[in-house]
Amino acid sequence: MATKSKSVWYCTNCGNESPKWMGRCPSCGEWNTMVEAPAEPKKGQTGSKGAVPADRKPRKLKDIDYSSEARISLGIGELDRLLGGGMVPGSLILIGGEPGIGKSTLSLQIPLGCPSLRTLYVTGEESERQVKMRAARLSPGGIPDDCLIYCETLIDNVIDQAGAIKPDLVIVDSVQTMFADSVESTPGSVSQIKEVAARLLRFAKESGVPVILIGHITKDGFIAGPKILEHIVDVVLQFEGENRGSYRILRSIKNRFGSTAELAVFEMTGTGLREVANPSEMLIPMHEQGLSGAAIAVMLDGTRPLLFEVQALVSSAAYGTAQRSATGFDTKRLNMLLAVLEKRAGFKLGAKDVFLNMAGGLRVSDPACDLAVICAVLSSNFDFPIPSDVCFAAEVGLSGEIRPVGQVDRRIGEASRLGFKKIFVSSYSALEGVKANGIKVIRVADVPELVKELFR
Repeated sequence: MATKSKSVWYCTNCGNESPKWMGRCPSCGEWNTMVEAPAEPKKGQTGSKGAVPADRKPRKLKDIDYSSEARISLGIGELDRLLGGGMVPGSLILIGGEPGIGKSTLSLQIPLGCPSLRTLYVTGEESERQVKMRAARLSPGGIPDDCLIYCETLIDNVIDQAGAIKPDLVIVDSVQTMFADSVESTPGSVSQIKEVAARLLRFAKESGVPVILIGHITKDGFIAGPKILEHIVDVVLQFEGENRGSYRILRSIKNRFGSTAELAVFEMTGTGLREVANPSEMLIPMHEQGLSGAAIAVMLDGTRPLLFEVQALVSSAAYGTAQRSATGFDTKRLNMLLAVLEKRAGFKLGAKDVFLNMAGGLRVSDPACDLAVICAVLSSNFDFPIPSDVCFAAEVGLSGEIRPVGQVDRRIGEASRLGFKKIFVSSYSALEGVKANGIKVIRVADVPELVKELFR
């Protein structure tokens, strides 16, 4: 009589293991995240749980020399900056994003654009000819000799080939297609992803070869597989943007070797992803002069200042109940700013529809955009256009005061570099030592003072 194979339940959010199904994970507290998978074998398993070599002993932290560990450039300036100056040897990098967003394109552009790196490109989703067709499109000038393609899904074979070839970089597309034969479950399952990631991590740390993993995401926008995958890797980068649009944002979610407050902007073209060194150029107005309801905000995303257009439309409510709609901006915060305008400045907007849009498909959370939002709303309400050479960078409080924001000097410098003539900031901002560089800095204390200065 055949024996029934044992199974366990894993939490897809945190990777916690349980012998039975539970509605709520006892580790992370999330609901309906437990999935069933075959139990991993306890004996005879090779890979991530092997014995530690006997000659490896603890070392004093102060005696460890890292000066010779130079970062590895990928030949893409924006990606190097996002990683903190390049790849760290032995690091494990995970790139996630929606289907068709450009993950495989970026991962193939790395070896094509950096011929000095001997790269092993492992694909479990495409054939060799399909990869060659895409490479010919991305690199019309020629394909480097040191870019090796390997179509395989068994992780043992991948690690064996990597050990024999000794490449400078390994790229795996994608981690959900890889599997270990010691784990009795299908590729992409929780147990398989855990084992594959653990083996690749051990290979990267022991060999010093950096590994880039491509990861799928779920319909909720999270990387598919257990949450422990994001804990194992050193860097997590996520692509954002609309498939129908041409611009992509690569954001750092986790980075053990650099800042997570960074992003890189790319444009999808016929020959691959193109770096956008100055994202403000694509976000500033692209319409005729003299249109009301538009204001330029100076946002800071990480350490990079961005100037983009805030668009507002105010009209009389046609169906009795006023509508409030915001794209790329928090609707609750919009309602708060409208209440401030009505209570503190006397503008009656309760019977009017208000529609707000952040140009370029951005999703903003910087409070410095508050001032541009209320200016765009008032401009549409008065049908009074704001000059195109004026921008705004300040937060609005509940009492109607204009509050200062951080790193105002960087915001002023970026606005001046792009040719703006005026910038509105809080009168409480510390501007000692800030160089205006030809731009006039107007300081306002509250909303009524702002209206007098802007719409007089």
